[in-house]
Amino acid sequence: MEGIVVRRVIPSDNSCLFNAIGYVMEHNRNKAYELRQVIAAAVASDPEKYNEVFLGKPNEAYCAWILDSEKWGEYYGREIAAYDIQTTRCDLYGQEKNYGERAMLIYDGLHYDALAMSPFEGAPEEFDQTMYPVDRNRSIGPVEGLALNLAKEANRKRSYTDTASFTLRCGVCQIGVIGQKEAVEHAQATGHVNFQEYK
Repeated sequence: MEGIVVRRVIPSDNSCLFNAIGYVMEHNRNKAYELRQVIAAAVASDPEKYNEVFLGKPNEAYCAWILDSEKWGEYYGREIAAYDIQTTRCDLYGQEKNYGERAMLIYDGLHYDALAMSPFEGAPEEFDQTMYPVDRNRSIGPVEGLALNLAKEANRKRSYTDTASFTLRCGVCQIGVIGQKEAVEHAQATGHVNFQEYK
């Protein structure tokens, strides 16, 4: 398909990763609940493989966590390329499996959106191509360069959140903190979890 790579915005609802994957795999932005169920079932079915060391928490606790719609975490048998706007790096998931297709996402430091090839700017979403055949060189062709250019342009516009150095103010006690690490420390020490970013 000829065209341009476009960003398809996914709602910010703590399930953006799952819904972005749902969009690129099935053109469906409402897959979070189903995908969380699949992940929980897979993890629960093999507690030896998915143990506390692997998951960072006990198997049962992880399953409860991933099912919570306020949280987010090889169901489709396809590679996923995730372009990071801040670094313009592309992280490729599933490449060791040699899958024959790849989908693309974009990440701004806090949120995932879907990437699609569209025949032209403003084309209806039903014309989106979201799956790309992987060739023998493990490439998906020119669309990779187009996606990287989109990430570079978003980086140039600083369309990302630097979670290591953003400034936050606690909505409860109004103390200022810098970065995610300080926000987590403050939340653990005080129980306050309402933060707003400020410049």
